[in-house]
Amino acid sequence: MRWLTGILGILLLLVGVGWVLQGINVLPGSFMSGQPEWAVAGGLAFLAGLWIMRRSRRAASPAQPSQASDTVDTPDRER
Repeated sequence: MRWLTGILGILLLLVGVGWVLQGINVLPGSFMSGQPEWAVAGGLAFLAGLWIMRRSRRAASPAQPSQASDTVDTPDRER
């Protein structure tokens, strides 16, 4: 399930970049070209994609064990 949210985040990033570029008229040829509303919507989609990717990566990383609670007393070995 985490990989699915990662893919969703990447897709939102790409769509957001496309919308921003069309909104600022860098990618002409669409009804969105030159419309600042699409640049704003693209920026929001980009930020949402970043947020989703960050959450999916954070959920995918294993929890770091606390050293204080995980210490086990072991007998010292002699060399």
